Amino acid sequence: MPEHTLKRFDEELERLSATISEMGGLAENQLAQSLVALRTRDTEAAEKVIGDDARVDALDEAVQEQTIKLLALRQPMAIDLRVILSSIKIAAALERIADYAKNNAKRSIVLSQTTPPPAAVSGIDRLGRLVRVALKDVLDAFAHGDVDKARDVWQRDEEIDQVYTGLFRELLTYMMEDPRTITACSHLMFMAKNIERAGDHVTNIAELVSFRTAGHGFEEARPKGSAALYAAGSAP
Repeated sequence: MPEHTLKRFDEELERLSATISEMGGLAENQLAQSLVALRTRDTEAAEKVIGDDARVDALDEAVQEQTIKLLALRQPMAIDLRVILSSIKIAAALERIADYAKNNAKRSIVLSQTTPPPAAVSGIDRLGRLVRVALKDVLDAFAHGDVDKARDVWQRDEEIDQVYTGLFRELLTYMMEDPRTITACSHLMFMAKNIERAGDHVTNIAELVSFRTAGHGFEEARPKGSAALYAAGSAP
């Protein structure tokens, strides 16, 4: 970000970015711990994810307050305006990612009372790890204004969608072959969709990193690996 005549303005912009970085770190941890809760059947870890969601919400409110103050008092233009406007949207995306992690933690508590197919649980974990790494990388891109790294994350959305599509079909197969798995696999299906949606928010953040740094998003259409699934009308 450029330096301004008013040092106070620079400090306020840095504080805004720091708040988003803190929020991103919490959202990443929430996603990681929700996967641990599922993988290890750890209800205490799940309860902690649910309880910690309030911290992410509080930071989201702090970002909103900071941006409103900056818009009202500083009347920003050009790159400063892009930084502030993108901050609101990035915070909203991180808040949704944390919400998906919280929802998955709730479902993992229910699943701890059942016996889901181990291979299906591993599939959820694999999908979650892909999204978690993408989230970590896009937060690094945000911190350094790295448009190339943001583009790399943005392009991974296709792989995430492809893994989700395969997992969705695998879960359907389990349910058709053994009706006793329907309850557990239904929960896993919703969890997979939550993670896939979190991945969409990660790619949205990647686009916003490009916008705030370069003044534009990515020109080409976003690749979608799950297009065939949705065309078939079988998405949850």
